Amino acid sequence: MHSKIQLTKQDLRKNKPARNEYLTQPKMPLIVVLDNVTNSHNIGAFIRLADAFAIEKVIVCGELTISDKKLNKASRNEAKWVCVEYSDSTTSTLQTLLDDGYTVYSVELCHESVDYSDVTYPSRCVLVLGNERKGVSEAALKLSQQQIHIPMFGMGNSLNVSTAGAIVLANCANQIRKLANT
Repeated sequence: MHSKIQLTKQDLRKNKPARNEYLTQPKMPLIVVLDNVTNSHNIGAFIRLADAFAIEKVIVCGELTISDKKLNKASRNEAKWVCVEYSDSTTSTLQTLLDDGYTVYSVELCHESVDYSDVTYPSRCVLVLGNERKGVSEAALKLSQQQIHIPMFGMGNSLNVSTAGAIVLANCANQIRKLANT
């Protein structure tokens, strides 16, 4: 019988860059746009996800009343390693990203949405995730090249935005990383 041997912090850091080098290293050309996401814990979770996958940035859009204390607790202070930008307007942010050559996907169940796992993501990609109650705004959906959804097989119709984001972000990031390594 094997006993579980947990990794130490030194083990975990072994294959990572030095902290002073990390900020200048290139990041994956993947951006998360939060369209009026208002919960500090959800925003903090996206910051942690951005760090975990070393993505380019998180852009938080809309009128925000965020508690810095809650945000820092939820992100576990990983915001210092992640580019986080704030914007009043999701549509102007998305238009700028489109003009810069990014492909925009909104995570929202719509008549025209497709299963997120059936999408072949390009190397420069934006994932839009929406408000906890209202989802992605109609204006943001219109600027998206594709709406994608997570199939739900149980009785519920939706997932928490940060949970949905984690599922889609992991799939998208892994595809982009494989593209870059071929």
